[in-house]
Amino acid sequence: MPSGWINIEATSDAQLFDNEKPAFSFLGLTRTQRLYGFVGCTVLGFAVSIIGSVLLFVGALWSFTVLFTLGIIISLAGTGFLIGFKKQLKMMFAPVRVVATIVFLGSIALVFVGAFVLGNDALCIIFVVVEYLAYTWYSLSYIPYARTAVKNLFGIA
Repeated sequence: MPSGWINIEATSDAQLFDNEKPAFSFLGLTRTQRLYGFVGCTVLGFAVSIIGSVLLFVGALWSFTVLFTLGIIISLAGTGFLIGFKKQLKMMFAPVRVVATIVFLGSIALVFVGAFVLGNDALCIIFVVVEYLAYTWYSLSYIPYARTAVKNLFGIA
């Protein structure tokens, strides 16, 4: 296992972040603090999205849409702590994760279609589940061998 995965402070910026400044570099955070910021944004974003999803069950489509979107934005903002937004956009469409990115972004749009155009709660729930699965698969593409481990766990070759 590379030393950067065990001790993030011992890894140079060139190894971990390719010498590109993260979006929040003006805060003067250490690499460990930036990792905490990423994890915190991801957890907070998912929590806000889940609260929004619960509101979908009580028929509050407007509240659901606002909270769900806010949660997604918070989660994606966390990547700014690690690699910056410009590099994130480039990496999103790399061959290894382009399908997950398209499914992820498409499912976000489909949640809005399901809520505002079709007014179908069940369809919104399906799109939310697809979005979370796509985001998870997308996120796993950044961790060495994580996708392979998940495939092996579920017996997928």
